[in-house]
Amino acid sequence: MALHEHEVDRRTLFRVGLGTAVAAVVGTELAFSETAEAAPSAEFPWIVDCDSWGARPPSSPIQITGNTTNKIILHHMAFPNVTDYSREHAVQLAKDCQDLHMDTNGWADTGQHFTVSRGGYVMEGRHRSLETLVAGEHQVVAAHCPGENGNAIGIENEGTYITETPPEALLDSLVQLCVAVCRKFDLNAWDIFGHWDFRVTDCPGIAFYAQFPMIRTRVLHELGVSPQAAPERRWPDIWRFVDSPVVQVGQYLLDNAGYALTADGVFGYDMNAALADFQTTRGIPVTADATFDTATWEALAPPLDKHATGLPVTALQFMLARKGYAEVTASGAYDHATMKAVQSMQHLHGLTPDGKVDLSTWCAVVGGSVREAFCR
Repeated sequence: MALHEHEVDRRTLFRVGLGTAVAAVVGTELAFSETAEAAPSAEFPWIVDCDSWGARPPSSPIQITGNTTNKIILHHMAFPNVTDYSREHAVQLAKDCQDLHMDTNGWADTGQHFTVSRGGYVMEGRHRSLETLVAGEHQVVAAHCPGENGNAIGIENEGTYITETPPEALLDSLVQLCVAVCRKFDLNAWDIFGHWDFRVTDCPGIAFYAQFPMIRTRVLHELGVSPQAAPERRWPDIWRFVDSPVVQVGQYLLDNAGYALTADGVFGYDMNAALADFQTTRGIPVTADATFDTATWEALAPPLDKHATGLPVTALQFMLARKGYAEVTASGAYDHATMKAVQSMQHLHGLTPDGKVDLSTWCAVVGGSVREAFCR
């Protein structure tokens, strides 16, 4: 199968250096010679490292990116919701996941950086992820989300959470891990996203995703950050190497702005050109990566109410249906089902549930976070 035009996971600007390791530049990523796994971390003794759970060696050298880590992406593993919460089970889970990723997916190692079991055990996933967490820089290049593997820390959570939610032990450990990642990589609670914000997938599951405002708020409190310090809106920063439902929303909105695009969720070359023109004509900086930044989203997303019709309403309905509001259909007419779904989404994120789609409601619907969610 031919590679998609942007099925390459890299940015163009990198920082070089990791202690005394010798690096060789491979393409635009940094590949480091294999070194022995460090001893279990004194800083994070609750993370079970690869050596401790008996990981297989990677099939090829682990790559380290000089990118700036800018987010955490949460996943569910789509594994059974077992009731064995033991450490022994967590070790077997890590082994099963690595076998699946190496032997079936053909990856060099486990795809994600870390795994949280239903019993609350945190396992190192891809080799050297714990090492780079301790360093707080030079993230391991992973395989959990094409387009974001060099920019995002990927955390898999054992289980399937379309209709069920994770056990408290998992949530407690997930919050602890997110806090550690935020502190070491200079991130914050609003930098936590879900897999489907950057890929066409059912992961992390409808029920789990609905808990994200709560998870972010718990992380914020553990970090000791004031809710008022949260940005008014933190939009998902999709770019030209990302295909996702969020991209499809962007296509609907660009089409509404006069750019004829097919709303298929694929960030192709036609979208690059349309976005660059839209940004240029509105005085928004154009990046080499065709990034939808805050200014772009807020110039594109129009206010909607019960009288609205057209492509923006279709975009809204498409995303609401993806988030589990099955009664909503992409008709382009702001009907009662759409109103009720919008109000539910607003309530979930701490917004006034008036059914009017302002910028904060748009941000929440497409997968971002809003300040109000942290202030409850």
